[in-house]
Amino acid sequence: MRLLAPFAAALLLFPLAGARPARHSYHSTLTELRYNSAKKQLELSVKVFTDDFEKALSQGQSKTVSLTEPGPRPLVLADAYFQRTLQISTVAGARLPLQVLGMQAEADGYWFYCKVPLPGPVAGIKLRQAVLIDAFADEMNIVNVEANGQKQSALFRAGHEEEVVKW
Repeated sequence: MRLLAPFAAALLLFPLAGARPARHSYHSTLTELRYNSAKKQLELSVKVFTDDFEKALSQGQSKTVSLTEPGPRPLVLADAYFQRTLQISTVAGARLPLQVLGMQAEADGYWFYCKVPLPGPVAGIKLRQAVLIDAFADEMNIVNVEANGQKQSALFRAGHEEEVVKW
């Protein structure tokens, strides 16, 4: 029986050798948001699934968007998309400038790195996290916030795209 085990495992795995990765059955993003009081800024990392994000970026474009295409186009389109769907304001409502710094590929997605300069110390923000909600009705956006030694999480979805986060 021990001799058959490696052979059986090889037979089970062989069909997967040339297969493409399966599409995911859920739609979500993950945002890691860190308040850096020393630098007076918010630092964000946003993880998206490649196929979902390319679909959203391609809406309204004459040519399908691929995040792997050379040149600045993918990052320029991503920046414009984030400006519409990921917004940070003071608790009083004054919008703060989101700066998309770059992106990094991962197995099934991309990390986008952003920062938001702050006018001074803050005790909270108003956050609108509607990334991909326009493309997928079941989209769920998880935001993990780390500020002043505290950690908290928030869930954004259609009908609940905005929340005040205090620390």
